[in-house]
Amino acid sequence: MPQQLHEFTIEAADAAAGREMAAALRPRFEVATDGARSVRRVWLDTFDWRLYRAGSTLEYTSGPGTHELAFAASDGERTACAVPRMSWPAAAGSVPGALVRDLVEPVAGIRALLPVAACASAQRTLRVLDGEDKTVARITVDLASVRGPAGIALPARLTVTPVRGYGGQADRVERLLAGLPSVTAADRSSFQLALAAAGRRAGDYSSQVDVALTPAMPARAAVAAVLLRLLDIIEANVDGAVRDIDTEFLHDLRIAVRRTRAALKLAGDALPGDLAPRYALEFRWLGQLTTPLRDLDVHLLGFADAAAGLVTASPPDLAPMHESLTRYRAAERRRLARGLRSARFTRLTSQCWCALGKLSARGAHQAGAAPSRRAAAGRGGVAQTPVGDLATARIERAYRRLARTGAAITAASPEEDLHTVRKRGKELRYLLEFFAALHEPATHRSAVRELKALQDCLGEIQDGHVQREAIRSLAARMVAERATPAATLLAMGELAAQLDAAASEARDDFGRRFARFTSDRNASRIASLAKAAAA
Repeated sequence: MPQQLHEFTIEAADAAAGREMAAALRPRFEVATDGARSVRRVWLDTFDWRLYRAGSTLEYTSGPGTHELAFAASDGERTACAVPRMSWPAAAGSVPGALVRDLVEPVAGIRALLPVAACASAQRTLRVLDGEDKTVARITVDLASVRGPAGIALPARLTVTPVRGYGGQADRVERLLAGLPSVTAADRSSFQLALAAAGRRAGDYSSQVDVALTPAMPARAAVAAVLLRLLDIIEANVDGAVRDIDTEFLHDLRIAVRRTRAALKLAGDALPGDLAPRYALEFRWLGQLTTPLRDLDVHLLGFADAAAGLVTASPPDLAPMHESLTRYRAAERRRLARGLRSARFTRLTSQCWCALGKLSARGAHQAGAAPSRRAAAGRGGVAQTPVGDLATARIERAYRRLARTGAAITAASPEEDLHTVRKRGKELRYLLEFFAALHEPATHRSAVRELKALQDCLGEIQDGHVQREAIRSLAARMVAERATPAATLLAMGELAAQLDAAASEARDDFGRRFARFTSDRNASRIASLAKAAAA
């Protein structure tokens, strides 16, 4: 049953405070003690804070013989249900309480729920009775502390929980208590206080390349700052990828690696010496390390929908395929874990931090007195060019290359040519992401939206063909390893045919998507972004 809760702080949570509250509620209500208990409260969210960003919270409370999950929506409405003892992390879809699961899963998606804050609480509950001795609300007084060397105590809290059907009486109880001088409306929730006491900040992880740049910043420092941000994203996801908490850790890590490789290729000439080509080889190794497991994840994530779409075959026919994918994935996961724990990976990240950190710090020092464009061109080439000029030149060139390559596509063009168009689109997309801070936000969003629509089309074409070939290779591998039922091979053949049909349909739509992207209106958006970057 959804409830609307309000939290208050109380100066003291002793017997005197209890008598003060009872006196404030008389003569309309009486107060009876309902007992005390010690509980542990854990607040949960995904690694990328999807619940927080949606304005929601999820709390798991465990005490003697009781375990409860409570979901608070953005409007403050609270839904709670009793659950068995749970451990974390856990997939949102595995939450046993259907009432809460149905609210959490659409927000969390495929991401696991992780503890983000916790506290130990001593709670005392009071029942509020009306004139007929019926319980209309419960008052919970909470004394909480966050674990740490000193055991940080949080301010005493008071919460009024209405009993179903007595919302009006509970509102009156709240108003009477709020009138006490020792009771004030809480300006921060228990979750926010516990988070701050633990030294965390809500929303402290994002996979976005959100780097603060100014047009006059030297290009070398700006590119170094972008690469440092990408390295931070990579390292933030290593532990989750190694522990296999959810598949998005590897996905975010892999995207950050791809962006890094693109930055080294597209703007690496702003870096000194052989830094860009040297690290390009190492990040290429890292990209290759992540590819097999991610490919298997893509197959498994879409497996249920693909099986449900079979026409001539049935989902059970694909059970051996799922078993093989799961087995191959376990082996690739071990290989990835070894790579991410290797001396090579540790050396790569530590050396990058050192080299790029020096460039970024030096550039920040120089940014206040950036050289003129003519002086920069004469003394330091691309390295000392203002990043606004670099962004303008690279974005304009990337757009022209994409427009030229896409315009050459015909119905007879081979798959490789469409793949080249896709690569050109990625180059432009990465540049727009790297230099987003230099652009007017609304124009930037519109340009990226149009580019993404084109990329989605090209992705459907490429992914359809790649996955079709992957299924054929998988079928050959399964046959070579052991006897595979004919029904399974036929079902896999149907999957491959469906993927091919979807790719063909997307290819038929390419012309329309490309024409929209290269329209005069969108071309002017790209031009205005380039112009704004150099302003």
